[in-house]
Amino acid sequence: MQRNTSSEPVRLHEFKESGVPVIEIEDLSFGWSAGLEPLLEIDQLSIQTGEKVFIEGPSGSGKSTLLNLFAGVLVPQRGEVRVLNQTMTTRGNADRDRFRADHIGVIFQMFNLIPYLSLTENVMLPCRFSKQKLKKATERSGSPDQEAIRLLSALNLADHQLIRRPVTDLSVGQQQRVAAARALIGAPDIVIADEPTSSLDAGHREAFIKLLFKECHQTGNTLIFVSHDTSLSHFFDRSLSLMTINKASRSFDTMGV
Repeated sequence: MQRNTSSEPVRLHEFKESGVPVIEIEDLSFGWSAGLEPLLEIDQLSIQTGEKVFIEGPSGSGKSTLLNLFAGVLVPQRGEVRVLNQTMTTRGNADRDRFRADHIGVIFQMFNLIPYLSLTENVMLPCRFSKQKLKKATERSGSPDQEAIRLLSALNLADHQLIRRPVTDLSVGQQQRVAAARALIGAPDIVIADEPTSSLDAGHREAFIKLLFKECHQTGNTLIFVSHDTSLSHFFDRSLSLMTINKASRSFDTMGV
């Protein structure tokens, strides 16, 4: 399959048939400012459609930065990042924002839920910014509201009194599952999870990952999960060490990048 430079990405079934990676990095270098050593230098990395990939590394090693490069929030100073056969490095900011809204779901480390909205309203937010996700959610369950309820139920948040309440009434573990449902609504091609289990104990971490895997499997999502907790790696199809694939020579600190 040739590289796609048009505004429309290759469909997911075409990736399955062609073997083209859903995410591909070549000769990447990223740094926060000129004159400083780069934070990330990665010769090559590819992730296939439907793959569940675990990326581990210590705090400050660039895990979140790498996810932001995947999502088109950041662009490298050198090299190429291709997502769904689209070259992200040549797109403008607004174009990358639209692409991300349509094709990527993100579970943020701090969840980033809107405190004055209910569970269902938080989950439906991506459908406000993407007609494609709105269409998929409606096709799946009849309306985005019903799809939000279905996802919350799949993640064991089916209490009818609970789902209409503000998210501030929830425990940390419950907020985490709401954040996962929000990332999954509209069947995005790629789900990115940034340290989503850091606030959970071992038992709840395992249960959360299994629920996330089940939903991703049903829709064929590609899942990229980053964490410093290597005990989780055995759940995934493939485990990568950022410290191994990243050639940047620097002293990693705890700046939270």
